Amino acid sequence: MSSETRREIGHDEFDPVGTLALIGLYFALLVVLWTVTYFFEFLGGDLTVVGVLL
Repeated sequence: MSSETRREIGHDEFDPVGTLALIGLYFALLVVLWTVTYFFEFLGGDLTVVGVLL
């Protein structure tokens, strides 16, 4: 076997599992952050994130 052997991957063989996992992780993070913001800011209560910072 030569050291210059290269394997070409066509579009049909490419399976972007890692990319899909990163997109899913990013989406899950957005959902968690939105939920935390919703419960702290919009449901009412004495302490809010913005009220504490300002």
